[in-house]
Amino acid sequence: MGKVKVWDGFIRGFHWLLVTALGVLYISGEEGWLELHFVTGYMLLALMLARLIWGVIGSETARLSKLINHPAKVVNALKGKEDRVGHNAAGSLMVVLFFVLILLQLVTGLFTTDDILVDGPLVQYVSYDLVELAGSIHHSNIDFIIAAIALHILAIIAYRFKGKNLIKTLLTGTAESSLQQPKMKAGWIAYIIFALLAAVLIFLWGMEPLSQLIA
Repeated sequence: MGKVKVWDGFIRGFHWLLVTALGVLYISGEEGWLELHFVTGYMLLALMLARLIWGVIGSETARLSKLINHPAKVVNALKGKEDRVGHNAAGSLMVVLFFVLILLQLVTGLFTTDDILVDGPLVQYVSYDLVELAGSIHHSNIDFIIAAIALHILAIIAYRFKGKNLIKTLLTGTAESSLQQPKMKAGWIAYIIFALLAAVLIFLWGMEPLSQLIA
């Protein structure tokens, strides 16, 4: 039993940036701070796209292929019969759920309007019926995200009682394990991808809300 590198720097940063962005998006949406809401949304979209790219080219524990598991493995993980570095099969299922819900929230936001002052950047390209549908999904999907977050927190607490400190692992990137060290890649590569994607999205869609935000 020894220390094993579980998460690279980008995966650790991604998690905490995601938590922060979701909090800002929820509060800004509730308070009507739409410039902040849109700019944060574009930044989170860039972050999610960078995560998907890193899921193809990044560290072994970051790979998207590791998130797809047979249902039997999920059951074994819930019974505590699976041991591997990174997300177990049940945790991987939770990650996939988060990815789907968050991407759905972000994409529908691009097609959403308040019918008064602010339109998503893609509203002009689709029918009003599709805009109405996107808006409905965007407003209701947040409840599923909140429910998923609550379930995630409960799982973290449950694992803590079992002696696994998942939060510490996400902060330090290491965990005690007797398993083989997975192949890791430098997280700064993914941060560069994120920065480039963020710059492109802000240039394409975010200049106006950003200028109003910093004015």
